[in-house]
Amino acid sequence: MKKTILLVEDEESLIAYLQPELEFEDYQVLTATDGEMGWKLYQKQENQIDLVILDWMIAKLDGLEVLRRIRKQSDKPVIMLTARDYVGDKVAGLDSGADDYITKPFEIEELLARIRVILRHEKESTATVYQVKDLILDTKSRQVKRNNKVVQLTQREYELLLFLLKNINETLSRDELLNAVWGVDFDGQPNIVDVYVRYLRHKIDTDDNVSIIKAVRGIGYTLRDDNYETGEK
Repeated sequence: MKKTILLVEDEESLIAYLQPELEFEDYQVLTATDGEMGWKLYQKQENQIDLVILDWMIAKLDGLEVLRRIRKQSDKPVIMLTARDYVGDKVAGLDSGADDYITKPFEIEELLARIRVILRHEKESTATVYQVKDLILDTKSRQVKRNNKVVQLTQREYELLLFLLKNINETLSRDELLNAVWGVDFDGQPNIVDVYVRYLRHKIDTDDNVSIIKAVRGIGYTLRDDNYETGEK
């Protein structure tokens, strides 16, 4: 079954270029030329949309506002597409829930690679429940709970936590985490792993201030618990 991508972009020439390229890769493409149109289309087609490519500088509602609205009701993967190349802007986009960020101009092969990385992590061969202390991740519902409360994670945060849980009690290097979650073709900064671990800790740590994700000096991270449980559904 074809994956559906919502492309929200105000440059018609770029839409005219990207849409056939994406369709050639066997994606179904929905398009919108401003933020308001993109948000309305997203609300109407949310169940059919697998990924959103969202330009930052668009009319009526800017991309960041559209992203915030999406995140209030969904963890649908979002790639921000923009000419803004400042570190502060990238941080703002990631903090608001973007799964990835690509700066114009770019090569179509780079965009396609990032799309593949995000979408291939969505498939799980079996439905598994992972539990560490009071943290539960259910791959069937793609729901994460801590202390019986649902934790809203972005696609990338979810994949990072899932990989840590799959390798419970193992020390994972930053390169291993980068390759597993972002893909071997990711050409961004390796410290993105540290950034996302910080995001995860902020969302899943409880008031006792004891993080279940431990830093291993000079290597990377580990998720440890002697009473770890996993079960097949």
